[in-house]
Amino acid sequence: MPGKLWDLFIAFTRASNLGFGGGPSLIPLIKAEAVDRYQWMDNEEFADSLAIGNALPGPIATKMASYIGYKVAGWLGALAATIGTVAPTVIIVVLLGSLITKYSNSPELKAMLQAVRPVVVVLVAETAYDMGKKSFPTSSTWGIAVVTVFLLYFSNIHPAFIIVASMLFGWAMYGRTKK
Repeated sequence: MPGKLWDLFIAFTRASNLGFGGGPSLIPLIKAEAVDRYQWMDNEEFADSLAIGNALPGPIATKMASYIGYKVAGWLGALAATIGTVAPTVIIVVLLGSLITKYSNSPELKAMLQAVRPVVVVLVAETAYDMGKKSFPTSSTWGIAVVTVFLLYFSNIHPAFIIVASMLFGWAMYGRTKK
């Protein structure tokens, strides 16, 4: 068990401290750790946990860490993964806060940040592609995707409502079938 806790801590420390651009940019890094490196789950389970995490309030990285940690090693796993996500960043900000403030407007830093943005977009797109391969097995799932795109781009409906509505639709259409 201590080995699993250490792996969870290190995996989420790595993912949260190498990410740039907020929660969505961490998703490919978390996937790389949980699915590719440690194989705690497959792509389909990861997509499901991401969908559930997006339906809940709060930062996605801590929700994913808690869920995956719990799945791997129970409550101690959830704690180890969440601490791995949050603690290193908090320590860095506290220790380097004055440097961050001092150089936040430097042209060099702005240039570095501008160069890393396309990398983040490609990482998120690659993760979406991987998850999408198994997310559209039926015509109804494609229909949900088309309706979602339409609602996101042509209405003012909040994405959280779309997520909850799709969950209810899934429960109504697929969840009540007899096994």
